Order: sequence, then structure tokens, then C-alpha cells
Amino acid sequence: MRDISNKITTLRTATATATLHVGPSTIQMIREGKIPKGDPLPVAKVAAIQAAKNTSLIIPYCHPLPVDYVGCSFELRERSIWITTEVKAIYKTGVEMEALTAASVAALTIYDMVKQVDEEIEIVDIKLVQKKGGKSDFQAQLDRPLQAGVLVISDSVSAGTRSDTSGKAIVDRLTERGVEVKEVRVLPDDVQQISDALCQCADELKLDLVITTGGTGLGPRDNTPEAMDRIVEREVPGIAEVSRAYGQSRIPMSMLSRARAGVRKRTLILNLPGSKRGVEESLDAILPGLFHAFLMLHGSGH
Repeated sequence: MRDISNKITTLRTATATATLHVGPSTIQMIREGKIPKGDPLPVAKVAAIQAAKNTSLIIPYCHPLPVDYVGCSFELRERSIWITTEVKAIYKTGVEMEALTAASVAALTIYDMVKQVDEEIEIVDIKLVQKKGGKSDFQAQLDRPLQAGVLVISDSVSAGTRSDTSGKAIVDRLTERGVEVKEVRVLPDDVQQISDALCQCADELKLDLVITTGGTGLGPRDNTPEAMDRIVEREVPGIAEVSRAYGQSRIPMSMLSRARAGVRKRTLILNLPGSKRGVEESLDAILPGLFHAFLMLHGSGH
């Protein structure tokens, strides 16, 4: 079973269809309510709903998920029955298998109820029509690669008594996303040095994105938020809020983070924790939605 514990929760939707070929007389019998086992359409609809809700019990590698909506509709044509199913869930993984299972079971239910009067009935097509809500739906279409800087803020790393892991994790993740990391620095937990470096990245290097790691807690030398006070022109509080909320559901100390995010000129600056795990979880929470910010900063709106 695939590990989806690092995924974010989004609205997921999927639509699937199934088609049965039947004889014209079968269509007429359904319309007139003359199928011996009863009207197959409402029974098939209930079966589709039940199938969508229980897909993980039928398909071994599907995750159990909280289904919020299942729809099932039918179209009777001259020699066919078209089934359309729609499934919605606010969760970490897609619902295409739920929609396909619903369509399949609806088709099988109709098959079972009309096979007595139509020996040539055939299920000829089951397919996924559409799915939405995965990370690919949130990829911002930028006109050029973003340029970024990473600032590792730590007295011990700066002094050479501890090796950096969190900054490297940020560089690796940004590079995977196609971001050009132009600047990587290690700084001590000094307010003036941090604020000077942030200003240089924004004002002189004109980077699109600057991510800091470290100095966001309650320690006597945790000064990153104070440096942000000096240089940020506009706050973007939602980024840090999402990161903290995501982390809090995994480790109860995330609420102690004072990380912030904001804009200086056209540079987005955000603070991440000083641990590799904290960095990875924060990036899981804010990527790829973060990149939409640059469409807004570049004047492309929403």
C-alpha cells in the first residue's frame, strides 16, 4: 500500500462511465417497468453508491477514504445503456478508482437484472472520463524558471560544529521542482546579518524566492522572525499557518514555531524550521500551491 501520509488534503473528484449493449426490446421493457426482477436503474444506483464507499474492500491497494458524494445517472438509448458516475472526497488521494468501481458495479447490477430477458447483453466499455484535485492541477504555468536563495541560519552550522542537512533538503526539493537555486549561505543567528542577507537577496540579486531554515523557535538565539520584522513589506500569513497546521497533525511541538512569510519588493521570503524533518514536512504542506504566488507577484492575477 502506498504511503500517502505526506500528502495534503484537497477536494478530489472523478467521473467514470460504463456502457451496456442491449436489445431494443430490453430498453422498452425498462421504460415500461416490465423487467421481471424489477426496475434495474434505481437498484444499480444504490449498488454504485455502495461500491464507491467500499472500493478499498474490493481493490486491495486502494486506501479507505471518506467519500463525500457519489452520483450515478443513466441514459437509455436505442440499443445501449450509458452509465455515468461521479465521486467527490476531500482527502489525500484521488477517487478515480471509486468512480470506476461504481460504474462497473452499476453495469454488473443491470446485467444481472436484465440477463433473464436479454441473452445478448454485453458490457462493452468502462472508462475514466475526468479526475481533478491532484497536485498536477495546482502547477503554476510560469513564463520562466524561478530563481531562489536558501539561507541556513544556525550558530552551530556557521561555526562548523554541526553539518547542514535542512538547507540541502530545501535545495534538493526546489531543484526537483525546476527552481534554479542561485544562492546558498550559512549565517549565525544574528538579527543584523540575517536581515542584511535577506535584503541583498531581494534588492540586489532580485531572487524570486528566498527560504530560510532555522531560528524560528523560542530559544534565546532564535532571531529569524525579528529579522523578518525589519525587512518584510507585506505579510503572507497563510503560508506559515498552513505549514504549522500540517506539522501539528504530525508532531505536537509545531505550534511553537514562529516562522513567518512575506514579500519584499517582488521577492517572496519564507521561514522554515531548522530540522530536516521540519523542512520536508513544511515543503510537503506548501508545495506546489506556493508557486501560484509568483503569478500574482508578476501581475497575472489568480
